[in-house]
Amino acid sequence: MSHLSGTKIAIIATDFFEEPELLVPRDRLREAGAEVRVYSASGEAIQAVQGDTDKSQKVEVDGSLADLDVTAVDAVVVPGGTVNADHLRLEEEAQRIVREADGAGKPIAVICHGPWLLVNAGLAKGRRLTSWPSLEQDLRNAGAEWVDEEVVVDGNLITSRKPDDLPAFVSAIEEKLTPAHV
Repeated sequence: MSHLSGTKIAIIATDFFEEPELLVPRDRLREAGAEVRVYSASGEAIQAVQGDTDKSQKVEVDGSLADLDVTAVDAVVVPGGTVNADHLRLEEEAQRIVREADGAGKPIAVICHGPWLLVNAGLAKGRRLTSWPSLEQDLRNAGAEWVDEEVVVDGNLITSRKPDDLPAFVSAIEEKLTPAHV
């Protein structure tokens, strides 16, 4: 299966990301033929967690957020995890990345607590989004229409709520990146 052959995807994260929310999209999109690279704030390996508190594995990265050239990728994926999302939303480089991707109309796929980055980057207003339930009011306060659905696609933004939604989340990313004639 290589319907995403030639597609380049960047995943951006910091320490304490929710393990399946990075690994499942990374691995499934690679299986579909995409070149998937992971970027962290420092460019160093990042710590995964399961459920925000149970440390699991360290994941090697391909570079720092500053190294990421948005013009060279077709999509950006942002995993959740409360601590990861809280740190990522404060990273100027992460905000730059999603703003540039949005400005170019590239898919931005964000799950769980990841939509905090959309809020801080000024990209939530007027958009239909979902997230982990505790972000509902944050997204509404930022001007988004929040809905409780497993995956929501609003233009180039793809959002999901939690690890259980990963099959629908990854399918929505694949659909957005698959040429209509395939």
